[in-house]
Amino acid sequence: MKKIFLYVVGLLLIAGVAFAWLLFGPGTGFNGDKKYLYVRPGNDMQQQVQAQVDTANLFSFPAIFKLAANNAGVWDKLRAGRFEIKKGASIVTVVRMLRNNTQSPVKLVINKLRTKENFARQLGKNFSFDSAAAMNFLSSNDSLLALGVDTNTVFTLLIQNTYFFNWYTQPLTVLERLKEEHQKFWNETRLQQAQEQGLTPEQVYTIASIIDEETNKQEDKGKIASVYINRMNKGMLLGADPTVKYALRDFALKRIYYKHLAVESPYNTYKYKGLPPGPICIAATSTIDAVLQAPKTDYLFFVANSDFSGYHHFSNSFAEHDKYAKEYQRALDDLIRSKQTQ
Repeated sequence: MKKIFLYVVGLLLIAGVAFAWLLFGPGTGFNGDKKYLYVRPGNDMQQQVQAQVDTANLFSFPAIFKLAANNAGVWDKLRAGRFEIKKGASIVTVVRMLRNNTQSPVKLVINKLRTKENFARQLGKNFSFDSAAAMNFLSSNDSLLALGVDTNTVFTLLIQNTYFFNWYTQPLTVLERLKEEHQKFWNETRLQQAQEQGLTPEQVYTIASIIDEETNKQEDKGKIASVYINRMNKGMLLGADPTVKYALRDFALKRIYYKHLAVESPYNTYKYKGLPPGPICIAATSTIDAVLQAPKTDYLFFVANSDFSGYHHFSNSFAEHDKYAKEYQRALDDLIRSKQTQ
């Protein structure tokens, strides 16, 4: 009898150790470094998790996970979101993560994008809502009203940076967070600089967006800004080629011809005086600062240098500008011909 008792105790100990190993030892069943478990709000959140456990090979022993989750009260605590399961994680670790709502944030990197469609696609790749829902939000003045912008000026809220959000964050909350960064960026110093240039922050941003489409040379950006500011102050057309490309939605254009200048659009600054209705891309912070710190010049024109260095020649008279513009056009024609004969 004693032997039987010891045998049973031994079996129970072995079973206990084995069960503890299943709970606290490496429990994942997939081969990669990690997998994500996605939970949307609703009455079926438990079913969502269990379906992914059953189909995505998250655990070597799915039944043990379900047993542990049931006994730990996970389903009453579960919230919508994205949860990262690292390879080798224990079932107890995952259960605690779900019970404590320890979510894995998504990283949103905002850099230069040209259109709301591009931005909507980026949002759709990162969040629970899709690009169509993002585009609907970005295209609705009613939705944007609470943010103090409209469908033309919404990009003025966007400051290039890296942001972290919960996966289930909705469009309005995403934009509200981005607006907070916008408000931090526009500190007293920058607001004062804008006022000294005779511009609003929105105008500064729009000018910066045009400059970012004109050049990558930081040294030229302030001088280009001075040209645009001078032309605006004199009531001249801006005549900015990037705004024509934006109006045509043809960003691959290498050369603007007279036929392109005929496009009917408020973004065509060869037709309409002043700035376009809003930015033509998400502007770099360094370019915004270049506009704010633009030197006082008498420049009214600029053209790319004929050596294709990316730098520009600046003029205060059309005669001088025309001379350098023709020089650039000849160099460009020669370059095109040389490529055609290769």
